Amino acid sequence: MLEKTTRVNYLFDFYQQLLTDKQRNYMELYYLEDYSLGEISETYDVSRQAVYDNIRRTEAMLEEYEAQLGLYERFEKRNEIIQEMKEKLSQRQLEDVETLLVQLENLE
Repeated sequence: MLEKTTRVNYLFDFYQQLLTDKQRNYMELYYLEDYSLGEISETYDVSRQAVYDNIRRTEAMLEEYEAQLGLYERFEKRNEIIQEMKEKLSQRQLEDVETLLVQLENLE
């Protein structure tokens, strides 16, 4: 569950500008502020089911945006390469760092 929450939070960070205000508000309250479905439904005077449906549809949209654009995947890959570069630098393996740097540049 924590992995899903972390992934959705990252996807939300990358793609929130593509969402409607209502979608953005529900996602912020549910994932960032840790509101329950009931609390959100009371805040917006809608049913819990409406909130649940909206959040699930928004999650699906975020996944679709990621499938199309791949911003989170490239972010993760960049972080992996940077971590590997740090390890190689600490071991003084400079040739390997140069190779990793080329990989990093090619991600763009």
